Amino acid sequence: MSQFFQIHPDNPQQRLIRQAVDMVRDGAVIAYPTDSAYALGCHLDDKKALERIRAIRRVDSKHNFTLMCRDLSEIATYAKVDNASYRILNHNTPGAYTFILPATREVPRRLQHPKRKTIGIRIPDNPVTLALLKELGEPLMSTTLILPNQDMPLTEAEDIRDELERQLDLIIDGGHCGIDPTTVVDMTGPIPQIARAGRGDTTPFEGD
Repeated sequence: MSQFFQIHPDNPQQRLIRQAVDMVRDGAVIAYPTDSAYALGCHLDDKKALERIRAIRRVDSKHNFTLMCRDLSEIATYAKVDNASYRILNHNTPGAYTFILPATREVPRRLQHPKRKTIGIRIPDNPVTLALLKELGEPLMSTTLILPNQDMPLTEAEDIRDELERQLDLIIDGGHCGIDPTTVVDMTGPIPQIARAGRGDTTPFEGD
C-alpha cells in the first residue's frame, strides 16, 4: 500500500519533501509531478527499483530512462557537454525538454542506450520536482508514467492511486499535470535534432 503526500505545487512543504527523499534513498519507487506529466522515479543506483519501474511500465532493458537534474552543473557529471551544447542547454532550461547527450562513466551502463552510449538529461521547471532534487542532492532516475497499452500519461494523483496503489511506495499529489511528454532533442550530432515534439517549444531547434 503506497503512501500519499499532498504537496503544494508552488510552495512544497519541506517536511514532506524530506520524507519523500528519505524513502527514495531507502529504495522507494515514487510517482511525482513534473512540468510535463506525472513520472515514475527512483534512486540512480537502485537496480531493484529500476526493475520495478520496468515491470509497472512493461518495458524491456532497451527502454531509455531520463536523469532528472537540478541544474546545469549537475548535468556535467553525467553527460559530455561541449561549449555549443552548454549554450543551448543554458538557454532552454529549466523546461519541458529531454536532451540526449553522450554519457560519462558516472552513468550506470544499464541506463545508457546500449549502442550509442547516450543518456537523456532533463532539468524540470516544477517547484515540487526541483525541491525533491535539491534535497536528494543527485539526479532522480525517471520515466513518464504511462501505463501499459495506454497512449497518454495519467494526469491526476488520485487516478494514479486507483491504478498503482499496490505497486508504488509513494504517490506525490502536486496538482494536475498535463498529458504532453517532453520535447526530446538529440544533441549527439553537429546540429540539434528534434527526436520527439512534445510540450517544449521546438522553435529554438528548427532550421531556417
